[in-house]
Amino acid sequence: MLPEHAPFSLPQRQALESLIIGFSPAQRFWLGGFLSAGGSAAGVLPAGAAAASAASTPLTVLYGTESGNSEKLADLSAKKAKQAGFRATVKNMADITPADLAKVQNLLVIVSTWGEGDPPETAVAFHKALMSESPALSGLRYSVCALGDTSYVNFCQTGKDVDARLEALGAQRIFPRQDCDLDYEDLHAAWLDSALKAFGPAAASAPAAGDGAAGNGAFAGSFGGFAAPVAYDRKNPFPGELLERVLLNGKGTAKETWHYEISLEGSGLSYQPGDALGVVPVNAPDVVEGLLKAAKLKGTESVETAGGVSKPLAEALRADFDITALSRAILVKLEELTQSKKLAKLLSEKSADQFRDYLWGRWIADAVRDFAPKGLSPADLISLLRRLPGRLYSIASSPLAHPDEAHLTVAAVRYHAHGAERKGVASTFLADLVSQGGKVPVYVSENKNFRLPASADTPIIMVGPGTGVAPFRAFVEHRAARGNAGRSWLFFGDQRYTYDFLYQTEWQEHLASGALSRLDVAFSRDQPEKIYVQHRLAERSRELYRWLQDGAHFYVCGDASRMAQDVHEALVGVIEKESGGTRESAEAFLEDLKKAKRYQRDVY
Repeated sequence: MLPEHAPFSLPQRQALESLIIGFSPAQRFWLGGFLSAGGSAAGVLPAGAAAASAASTPLTVLYGTESGNSEKLADLSAKKAKQAGFRATVKNMADITPADLAKVQNLLVIVSTWGEGDPPETAVAFHKALMSESPALSGLRYSVCALGDTSYVNFCQTGKDVDARLEALGAQRIFPRQDCDLDYEDLHAAWLDSALKAFGPAAASAPAAGDGAAGNGAFAGSFGGFAAPVAYDRKNPFPGELLERVLLNGKGTAKETWHYEISLEGSGLSYQPGDALGVVPVNAPDVVEGLLKAAKLKGTESVETAGGVSKPLAEALRADFDITALSRAILVKLEELTQSKKLAKLLSEKSADQFRDYLWGRWIADAVRDFAPKGLSPADLISLLRRLPGRLYSIASSPLAHPDEAHLTVAAVRYHAHGAERKGVASTFLADLVSQGGKVPVYVSENKNFRLPASADTPIIMVGPGTGVAPFRAFVEHRAARGNAGRSWLFFGDQRYTYDFLYQTEWQEHLASGALSRLDVAFSRDQPEKIYVQHRLAERSRELYRWLQDGAHFYVCGDASRMAQDVHEALVGVIEKESGGTRESAEAFLEDLKKAKRYQRDVY
């Protein structure tokens, strides 16, 4: 109930109470932020604010994203810049050319690196053009924030490429590039603050950020007597109950693929088909023990973790730190601690292949054994490590078909390397350490670049071998739940029909109901010659091209290193053959599909 001293008449209080009583916690939370921000959803600003904005310094925030993190940071950067008096606009690299930058005065670039130093899917064309074209950018001032993962050799490579190329084209770097690992929030905030100051004083000043924050907090915490709901995200994951777990492979398979159903009830989290669920794991006991043994430590030693919290070393290694992924950054730190000549030689190797050979299949414990034979102190060991990151998995369910649930399709990663058994941290956390009814820390990661068409009637073609089929289960479920009439065609592949036909019964049911129009499969090990999904694409070239001509959207999900490239090559071949054109025209056709968001890939 609204308190009597609230600045509303009795009829107003009664009207407000009747309105908000049916709101969910998430809706109340959003409404609190909306009202505290001035309720300007329609973009209507007070006259004074509009005049100040018009007089302020222009700023373009350019982003390139794969999983959505760079886009979120770009939106946040623009918001903070506007509060500082800048007239900020946000641009996607997919929607701009290097020549367009000649018209820009002030530029912030936020871009991620994907895989082994590649640009994000939506930024490939921009990156290629920037590296090959030579627009004059002498009037441009800029700074770059690069997102990456230090477990990869070419850490933040795309950001480095863009930073160096802008300078080579005559642009002025007004603040040094910031390279960010998976924990990027604090580094981005510090970079943004310094970069905005480096651009010089803005022509106008907006209200301080703290003013809005205070208003939002007061409203959300007290309005109507409702407590502010907890916001669950990457740093504060929701403990979702594991409702169901099913091994999808049959007896005799060489694979281990699990279906998980996780409750989101009470979390306030929501998602759309195409989004991912982040799983925040803990390290397995045997992996923790292996690192302690390598470092010659007991695990009972007290160490300080993030936020100044002290806890036993073994517990910190279990829950707080990434203790497996070996990278150059870790080896550099280890060499500084140990002064190992052997390690210094490895780091100075001119051949990148030799360095990669050492990294492959080895964990941090292996490096500690190899280069710190006397062991490490607890503090030195902790100094090597980064925070344990969450792992993103494509959501394999529709929120319409499974309210308050998110389903995952996860292959447990297990392999043998360098005389020891290895395993994926998150995939085996789910497979080995969480029982049905147990809790899985999760958060939702939005993927705006992998979405069903806006029109329910638009045909869709989906290529998803193995666990890459996960988002397409969500796509088909979603269309079935909405009663959509659009045609859908799935290409699925795996090793063996008998053991590895993931969700076979469900696909047959969708075919029978009409929710799935067509299904083509490729099982690579069921015949002497290997047959993959790209071969099926080539075999169906005429009909596939006809679907594309009819406006179909083409989706690919799965392995980036080989499958996605092979599928792309097959698709180029289909278009070249059926159109009677050249390879160049086929590539241009696909580039147009990408720009129209009709060719979307979620690859890893």
